[in-house]
Amino acid sequence: MGDQGRGLVWPREEAAAICAAAGDSGIASYLDGARLFNAASACGRGLAELAAPFDLVSIALSKGLGCPVGSVLAGRAGDIARAVRIRRMFGGAMRQSGVLAAAGLYALDHHIAQLPEDHKHARLIAERLAAVPGIILDPARVETNIMVFHLAPEAPEAATVVARARERGVLVNAVGPRTLRVVTHRDVSRADCEQAGDRLAAVIVQR
Repeated sequence: MGDQGRGLVWPREEAAAICAAAGDSGIASYLDGARLFNAASACGRGLAELAAPFDLVSIALSKGLGCPVGSVLAGRAGDIARAVRIRRMFGGAMRQSGVLAAAGLYALDHHIAQLPEDHKHARLIAERLAAVPGIILDPARVETNIMVFHLAPEAPEAATVVARARERGVLVNAVGPRTLRVVTHRDVSRADCEQAGDRLAAVIVQR
């Protein structure tokens, strides 16, 4: 539930207005809630409240919650039954998936509390990079565990930064010629993020 992959929480009131307009036109609404738990944690609202305006909602167990695989679909019984049928038509059925379900249940019970720390770690990196010449970034716009920043014309291109960072043990994504995306998660510590911020800064100022 972010602003084009930038990790910003979409305003709940705006989402509700869009869903209401769609409903008035007979159009169903779907929430790709891959990071709905992050959004709920960041804005202090419950999952049910954020999901309520939509007809169908999916959540990912393999993103912030750290499961090896898995998503959950929620909605009306008829819609779910149709989704299951279509999934099977496309070969999406899975046998003996209890071990994966167990991982999902464990994550729901134990991993949600970690999400605010992931958000803090993303802001930590953002605050480090915001002071670096050639980086265009407002740390106040980092609301969840996703941080996106831009490179000024005098800085290296995104692909160059990605390659240099990988050599230093830091993995980031280029989402544009001069735009980079950083995601924190439960498997990286505060110390890891401090080190990643320093290494990213170093490879960006490198000429």
